Amino acid sequence: MMPGGRSHQPHQLHGDRRLAAGPAPAKMVPMHILVIEDDAEAADYLVKGLKESGHGVAWAKDGRDGLIQAAQGGFDVLIVDRMLPGLDGLSLVQHLRATGDATPVLFLSALGEVDDRVRGLRAGGDDYLVKPFAFAELLARIEAVARRPKGAPVTTTLKVADLELDLLRRTASRGGKQIDLQSKEFQLLEALMRHPGQVMTRTMLLEKVWDYHFDPQTNVIDVHISRLRQKIDRGFDEPLIHTVRGAGYCLRASETAA
Repeated sequence: MMPGGRSHQPHQLHGDRRLAAGPAPAKMVPMHILVIEDDAEAADYLVKGLKESGHGVAWAKDGRDGLIQAAQGGFDVLIVDRMLPGLDGLSLVQHLRATGDATPVLFLSALGEVDDRVRGLRAGGDDYLVKPFAFAELLARIEAVARRPKGAPVTTTLKVADLELDLLRRTASRGGKQIDLQSKEFQLLEALMRHPGQVMTRTMLLEKVWDYHFDPQTNVIDVHISRLRQKIDRGFDEPLIHTVRGAGYCLRASETAA
């Protein structure tokens, strides 16, 4: 139990990994990762999962220990909990950045309000993942921050034509008009907008949005694409979401040959 009565619950840390239901995803380049997490059960889950994915992992049980280990260098990515005893996550990262340490930082926290995410990024974090989360998404975000050039600005908005997605506020708009999206609709749109003009297959979308590494043989993607079209393309002269027969879906500004 943390000061102030805070405690982690395992189900608040992660979503259903579903990794045993099908072929494992492609392995990433092995990295040396420091997990700074005060909850032993949560840390054990992270450390075990990262090691199973081929990474070298060290664990720091509080903020001060984390700062000492991080300052020694040699890590490719730091995973930092926001609420830590001794030294909170924001202060820890601010101190590292003040000393010129540019090691990529992924904040991991149950604090998921817009202001919380903004504070994390402004403190020097490269990304911010809110609990609960899918482990596959954690791995993908680690890979993303690790390959980002040091000092590169963090992308907080995506834009294709007049369609805009705010990743911090979790809002969408087209032509200045706000669009109300459900959680999965937002994730699906984000996946498409991160790859504009590219065909996204059913398998790719199932992995990125539903964390499935197998095809459940349902029409869940078709249903959500249909809903997105109603919300994004209806009432506009130019459709942005296109079906590529026999391949998948593509988001682009004009109907051109895939």
